[in-house]
Amino acid sequence: MTHVKKIKVGINGYGTIGKRTATAVDQQDDMEIVGVTKTRPTYEAVVANNLGLPLYVPNDETAEEFKKAGIKVAGTIKDLYKKADIIVDCTPGDVAEAYKAEYAEAGVKGIFQGGEDHSLTGISFNASANYKESWGAQFSRIVSCNTTGLIRTLYPLDKKFKIKEVFATLVRRGADPNNSKSGPINAIEPSLKIPTHHGPDVQSIMPWLNIQTMAVKVPTTLMHLHTIVVRLEKEVTTEEVIALWKKTPRVRLVKGKNGIKSSAQIMELARDLGRSRGDMFEIIVWEDGVKAVGNTLYFYQAVHQESDVIPEIVDCIRSMCKMEEDSSRSMKKTDKAMGI
Repeated sequence: MTHVKKIKVGINGYGTIGKRTATAVDQQDDMEIVGVTKTRPTYEAVVANNLGLPLYVPNDETAEEFKKAGIKVAGTIKDLYKKADIIVDCTPGDVAEAYKAEYAEAGVKGIFQGGEDHSLTGISFNASANYKESWGAQFSRIVSCNTTGLIRTLYPLDKKFKIKEVFATLVRRGADPNNSKSGPINAIEPSLKIPTHHGPDVQSIMPWLNIQTMAVKVPTTLMHLHTIVVRLEKEVTTEEVIALWKKTPRVRLVKGKNGIKSSAQIMELARDLGRSRGDMFEIIVWEDGVKAVGNTLYFYQAVHQESDVIPEIVDCIRSMCKMEEDSSRSMKKTDKAMGI
């Protein structure tokens, strides 16, 4: 029996995205986790210990804090660099430049998240749209949860019908479920920078796309909701669009008339499906909320901000480490392992 060489993956930041990445990587048969990092001895560090994940910290001084808290430490982050082929950077904003320099010096590859600018890496990633662009790259960036959601539905539309222009309004969650520090708590807050950054972020993958975006924050933690108007080059029917999305990986159609009318019911569906952490990795489109009129298409979609980028991260690892040339094969492998 031939043994496949496993990609050794380190995760810098074991938080919302980092811990989900660790679970997804652990499910793949061609990659393994060699360590995760935490900067403070929080409950997530305890969880990492309990799961048997080697835990690395910024320096020896921090290691003493962890040891005093009864948390086992495998070494410092520089020790992790020596063990990893690639680091998935899940750190908060404002530190990516410094870490990029560290990864370069250590000779490890690095994947950054959508909170960073495209200019950090010069390459942004979506498995369906531009898998090959990250092939063998030292650094790449996974676009944000909202951008991933927009590309998942718009890219196949553009490929089949050609898009003239897109207008999208993003109704954004105020904070993630585990975050009690931000809001709004009892308000609706518009983004006064128009258009918002989401359009240019989509263009980092689909530079030819004419897209304008607006956004509002609302007091919910579950998901983002997008209301989208697409003008196409030719007339289409609602049925043609629905048929296309039914064949599109990582897009799931639901129906309001079947009882799924809100983000709360989508998250309940994820739990009923037995998903890890109750995550919904697919972009949800309401089938009975899709309407084509001539060459104009209207639809709603929902994005689970904590998890939709996770399968993209797995595919990006394969592309950067030259483990699978064909994007569709990588996606099928990822999705099967993750139960998507």
